[in-house]
Amino acid sequence: MKYESWNIAVEGQKTGEAVLHGYLLDAISVAPEKKRPAVIVCAGGGYARRSDREAEPVILQFLSMGYHGFLLDYSVAPNRFPTSVRELALAVSMVREHAEEWHVDPEKIFVCGFSAAGHLCCSLGEFWNQEFVYGAIGKTPEAIRPSGLILCYPVITAGGAAHRGSFDCLVGEQATKEELDQVSLELHVHKDMPKTFIWHTYEDQAVPVENSLYLATALRKAGVNFELHIFPRGLHGSALANEETSGIRQELVIPAAQKWIELVHTWIEEF
Repeated sequence: MKYESWNIAVEGQKTGEAVLHGYLLDAISVAPEKKRPAVIVCAGGGYARRSDREAEPVILQFLSMGYHGFLLDYSVAPNRFPTSVRELALAVSMVREHAEEWHVDPEKIFVCGFSAAGHLCCSLGEFWNQEFVYGAIGKTPEAIRPSGLILCYPVITAGGAAHRGSFDCLVGEQATKEELDQVSLELHVHKDMPKTFIWHTYEDQAVPVENSLYLATALRKAGVNFELHIFPRGLHGSALANEETSGIRQELVIPAAQKWIELVHTWIEEF
């Protein structure tokens, strides 16, 4: 495996550049030209920070499946929308531009986000064809469009079931209704969004399950293919829901929810 990292700079960054970390699997002798899927992981943290438990441990799971892994350290507060969306767009375009060199299947570049980073990944899935994203970074819409979205207990709505802290960091505590509507993602679903995988837990009190339900309903109405799993128990921020990512918090070990990573594997293999 080869590890590299690259700085990602976009206009409007207030706290320095974002960083894309690449974990590139070596070619194997029996299939030296094999093109692999790639997954860009974005850890959650309410747009205020990035959680370690949703970062490298998740990358290792995707590597074990035979996929290249990338981890984006995107900008958080005091940066505001759409800075991090443009950073993720640049990350996708970078992986696609180097697809031949890195043995990546350019039609299988996925973004995987947890909690507020689920909002980030879904934002790119919705706004990839908007000039304020692709034009601002000098790319074409096709270059930045992810092949699929993997959304893990995502922040979606700025309405009644909102995780208010995420939106305070993303658009400011004094945001207008118009500004909040712009980032309330259930309002912007369209037919050209990528296929989407979503999972959540019924017991999530930090980011209520309604966030995923609102999104799934909007995807259905728009005719966008999606897969949705709601597990009956589990607190917010469970990541892989196992001992590896729970640390000292045993309440984050959730046997049923551990299956989400296997379900994603099947979803990608059938893509």
